[in-house]
Amino acid sequence: MVIGIFGESCTGKSTLAQMLAADLSCEVFTGKDYLRLAKNENIAKVMFQKKLTAALTGDSIIYVISEKEHLSLLPEGALRILVTADLELIKSRFAQRMRGNLPAPVAAMLEKKHGCFDAERHDIHVVSGGTNLDAVVEQIKEKW
Repeated sequence: MVIGIFGESCTGKSTLAQMLAADLSCEVFTGKDYLRLAKNENIAKVMFQKKLTAALTGDSIIYVISEKEHLSLLPEGALRILVTADLELIKSRFAQRMRGNLPAPVAAMLEKKHGCFDAERHDIHVVSGGTNLDAVVEQIKEKW
């Protein structure tokens, strides 16, 4: 099985991936982690797509995605999980990553990108701060 967990930064994608990985025997890739498969980015991307396609019927992979262009790497048949959060929650979490300070240009970037994944096709929608993640994990395990 391939599970694609996607959404904006600081929405809780990695937290969900960690919870799933703890319960399911699977490999986790985040962003451009696929570059570890080959020195050439194009070759690494092709190898990763083959690995994902093979995982549809073999070993399982969780792929955490923060950039829209990486959605195209998910094969048909992957379980697609959209993770969203309120803009103020995203800003608060991002500020924590930056030692409590959220510079105006970073805040503007977050505002500009907010909602960019909302129209993407998904099987499950998780609203960070409003969805019980344990229930989501159980729902995914049922599909497993």
